Amino acid sequence: MSWQAYVDSNLVGSGKVQKAAILGLQGGVWAQTSGFNLSTDEQKAIVAGFSKPDNILSSGVRLGGQKYFALSANDRSIYGKKGADGVVIVKTKQAVLVAVYLAPVQAPEATPVVEGLADYLISVGY
Repeated sequence: MSWQAYVDSNLVGSGKVQKAAILGLQGGVWAQTSGFNLSTDEQKAIVAGFSKPDNILSSGVRLGGQKYFALSANDRSIYGKKGADGVVIVKTKQAVLVAVYLAPVQAPEATPVVEGLADYLISVGY
């Protein structure tokens, strides 16, 4: 399966995620929803956030120019909110899944979709 298919089918296709991207841990965008553009600085900050979660917790995370308040951050996952909308960001061995959900979808609906795909990618070496 192509990286774009994971974004289109597994994340956005779930109906729980509005916009998504897959970033390489070494840099670059592997796949993304059309119009969901993460700047190079945003990508670097996301990847760096897994090794320094306190930075994310204190300053939040920016995606496509939108700032999300960080609710939780650790070496695997970052969760954030912007009003009623939110973001789930999960690191695998080689990539980072970035998923934005919009109200009325809530975190308990979107999180298992993103975490489940991350677990699968980890299980196959990504």
